[in-house]
Amino acid sequence: MNPRIPFALVALSAAAYGVLVQNEGWMGTAAVPTQNDRCTNGFGSTFKEDGSPVKCGETITPPQAIKRSLAHIAKDEAGLKRCVTGAVYQAEYDILGSFAYQYGVPATCKSSMVRNINSGKYAQACEGYTLYKFSGGNDCSLPQNKKICGGVWKRNLERRDACLAAQNNAVVIAITEPMPELTPAPVEAPKTRWFLFKEWIGS
Repeated sequence: MNPRIPFALVALSAAAYGVLVQNEGWMGTAAVPTQNDRCTNGFGSTFKEDGSPVKCGETITPPQAIKRSLAHIAKDEAGLKRCVTGAVYQAEYDILGSFAYQYGVPATCKSSMVRNINSGKYAQACEGYTLYKFSGGNDCSLPQNKKICGGVWKRNLERRDACLAAQNNAVVIAITEPMPELTPAPVEAPKTRWFLFKEWIGS
C-alpha cells in the first residue's frame, strides 16, 4: 500500500476533473438548476473568473466553461491547502476537491471531513459526506424528494463510498458514461488540465 501524501503536494487528477464536469452537467445558458440555488452555467459555475455572479440568461461556450471551471478549481485548491493539514491519498484529495467545487471552500474547511482528515481519522472523514443531504430546505435522502434533489444525496453517498474504498488505496474513480481516453496522471497546473481537455470538448 502506498503512503498518503501531504495535502499541499497533491493536485486534482485528470480523471477526477472528467468526473466532476460530467456530474455537474452542461448548461450553455445560465438558469437556476435546483430550488433556491444560484444562476448557473457552464459546468456548475455560479461565479465568473473575476468573482462576479453569473446572471440568469448569460451564455457561455464549452472552451470558456472549461477555463472558468479550472480557475474555480485552482482557487479552491489554494483555499483547501490553507485548512487541510493531514496527508491523503490521491482519491481522497479528488473527492474533497469535488465537494469543495460544489459546496465552496469555507463550508468544506469547516466540515467534519477536514477535521477528521487533520486528525488522521480517515474512515470518519468519509462518513462526513452523508451529513450533506439537504438542498433548498429539502431532505434529499427521502424518497419523496428524489425528483427534487435526489441527485444531491446520491452524489454524496458516492463520495462516501469512494472515500471508504480509498482506505485500501484502491482506484475508486469510476466514469459511468463513455468518455474519450484521458491521461490518468495527476495534473500539476490548470494550464496543463486545459490542454488535456481541449480535444474532449471539441474546440
